[in-house]
Amino acid sequence: MTEPSGGSDKPKRPVVVPAVALVAVTALGITALLGGFAEVPDPAPPQYGEGAVLDQGQFSTQFVAAKVSTQKATAAWDTDKRFVELVFKVTNQGKATAMVGLPPDKPERAASLTSFAGSLVKVTPQVQVKGVPSVYSLSKNAKSGQLQPGVPTTVILRYDLDKAATPPKKVTLDVGGFAYEPGFNDPSFHWNMISEDDDNVRLPVVQAQVTLPVHDAEAA
Repeated sequence: MTEPSGGSDKPKRPVVVPAVALVAVTALGITALLGGFAEVPDPAPPQYGEGAVLDQGQFSTQFVAAKVSTQKATAAWDTDKRFVELVFKVTNQGKATAMVGLPPDKPERAASLTSFAGSLVKVTPQVQVKGVPSVYSLSKNAKSGQLQPGVPTTVILRYDLDKAATPPKKVTLDVGGFAYEPGFNDPSFHWNMISEDDDNVRLPVVQAQVTLPVHDAEAA
């Protein structure tokens, strides 16, 4: 006798789908709905203000203040000069003399620097200056370019303002740090800027951001 069309009357066996697969499919569906995979942004560095003390590895740094100062003309043909000065109290925590140095003109150039000012990776906004800023330490009112081990020392980063420049109301510093480690082909240890590769460019890791209000020294 021929079996009637319409298939078998036997009950169909259920198909078991693992829970992990269901979760994966659901996640893919949500991701597609939201526009695909997106990179998770790096967390913002810790934020600090005036008076903060930051351990940078090689240096312990207090961010004392930022101010506008004026140097009065000393001759009839001369003019008054204005400066934005950032004041730090820096202790060299290493065992050897360290250099005060200069801040980098671009963040990517900071990764190879080993001086204190080299760790001031970026200053925002960019101060309108004549020439390059000057940086020096003060010891018994004498200017120097060095930081002796274990001695808390005042360091001044001075911007010579352009004549028409308006001083900023505040400045934000992106600050790097140092690690005591061997060189690439050198077994001896040195202080090196902590950095990482970003699109084949070596960039310093911003350890913290410090925002300082810019005070008017004459109004104080």
